[in-house]
Amino acid sequence: MLLTTKKLLLPALLAVSLGISQPAHSLAANLKIGLAADVNSMDPHYFNSGPNNAMASHLFEALVSIDSDGRVAPGLALSWKAINPTTWEFKLRPGVKFHDGSEMTAEDVVFSLDRPAQIKNSPGPYTSFTKQIIGKQIVDAHTLRLKTATAYGPLPLDMSSVFIVSKKAALQASTDDFNSGKAAIGTGPYKFASFKRGDAVELTKNDAYWGEKSAWDKVTFRIITAGAPRMAALLSGDVDAIESIPPADLSKLKSNAKFKLEQKISWRTLFWQLDHQARVSPYITDKAGKPLATNPLKDIRVRKAIAKAINRTALTERILEGLAVPASNLVAPGVFGYNDSLKVEAYDPEGAKKLLAEAGYPNGFAITLHGPNNRYINDEQIVQTVAQFLSKIGIQAKVETQPLAVYFPKASKGDYSMALLGWGSLAGDFALRTTLGTVNADNGWGSWNWGKYSNRALDEAIQSSLASVEADKREAFAKTAMAAALQDYAAIPLHHQYASWAMRKGLHYKARTDEFTFAHQFKPD
Repeated sequence: MLLTTKKLLLPALLAVSLGISQPAHSLAANLKIGLAADVNSMDPHYFNSGPNNAMASHLFEALVSIDSDGRVAPGLALSWKAINPTTWEFKLRPGVKFHDGSEMTAEDVVFSLDRPAQIKNSPGPYTSFTKQIIGKQIVDAHTLRLKTATAYGPLPLDMSSVFIVSKKAALQASTDDFNSGKAAIGTGPYKFASFKRGDAVELTKNDAYWGEKSAWDKVTFRIITAGAPRMAALLSGDVDAIESIPPADLSKLKSNAKFKLEQKISWRTLFWQLDHQARVSPYITDKAGKPLATNPLKDIRVRKAIAKAINRTALTERILEGLAVPASNLVAPGVFGYNDSLKVEAYDPEGAKKLLAEAGYPNGFAITLHGPNNRYINDEQIVQTVAQFLSKIGIQAKVETQPLAVYFPKASKGDYSMALLGWGSLAGDFALRTTLGTVNADNGWGSWNWGKYSNRALDEAIQSSLASVEADKREAFAKTAMAAALQDYAAIPLHHQYASWAMRKGLHYKARTDEFTFAHQFKPD
């Protein structure tokens, strides 16, 4: 056996010594990817954020999968159907094994649907996807029925957002146990190898995976949140592919035959969350620095003035260099519930000044704008640019940006007066339920409603949409809800951003609407 191994190795060693390149797939196939945002946990039920969900999808899977165009597809469930308006039946895929070799059953699914509500101090809980379930019936090991209190059409889509974990591995596990790998036992195409927060995640191929096997034996995700170092890592060969291409480097990549570029308009909409609470807003003062007795953002005229002060065309063309389009909705065009009757707010600084005067702020006021500096395309520049626009209408705006790990926990507690958020959703009613629905711990609504906005008409329209089994009726209600939210300037839409990936020649990746970077979907040409 030793002799045979030596015979196999000799040609490869000789080729290396002579400087002859070997086919990329002839040795152990390793893939290195540069990520644009930090992954703060390997616990798939701790923090509902894009970077966490994308990473979790390598180790864990949901009952329902989402394809690259945002359409639902079978996942751990082969099929599903409504038995009646309040009962959905899911047929589980047989023969699926967890990484430890144990079989996945309906008991693991029930445990996984219960677990999000048990996570304490989650900065972004998954309970909005599970709270509507009031009953779970295990028919047999591979058949599960989920009951809701009222008719609920989009339950299958909800199930695409809840990852299934091993009950045996996670029953007594903490989030730290997932981060260490001890409890990170899923059914996905990769197994946990290591997790170094803010640095790298390493995964190895799951040879027993039920689906298409990965082309890569090992994958290393490097966390490179700054655009220039991420681009430098690609050009130098330190990584094979990167996500979120710095806008200034797009033309360079397009003209370089050593690399390939993939782009697609994404589901992500960037918008401002506003403080709607009847309080002294924490970052709003008069221009002398004295806190205002009332929160000016409670006045629709002030909110409308802010919307009119922003030149979205200039923002997308200059600051984002064409990697975005101006937004009028909180979901992107083509997404279920997008209301095309809503138009992009016209840039009108003079009209904005008049609205401020009518609201009792003829000389404006002072505000601090908050946002991340390592999450979205040119996010820090976006915040700075909007501050400049507001200054032109008399609102003295300061800027404070922070790394995502600091920013999200504070923003989720309502610590800021005006905070930048990027949200991606496959349905308008979902986006509104989570970001602007009245906060309600019992049903999971408003889990990302940072400003504590509350509008009974909006809530009723969202509920009517969610309760509609017929797609046409549901979408009509969803569009009504979108109009109710944005005609009240509950949030200030900015733009829909493009998703982009760059990779060395010899790799292929199909761009995804959801912006997720999946190692198992990179293919060698």
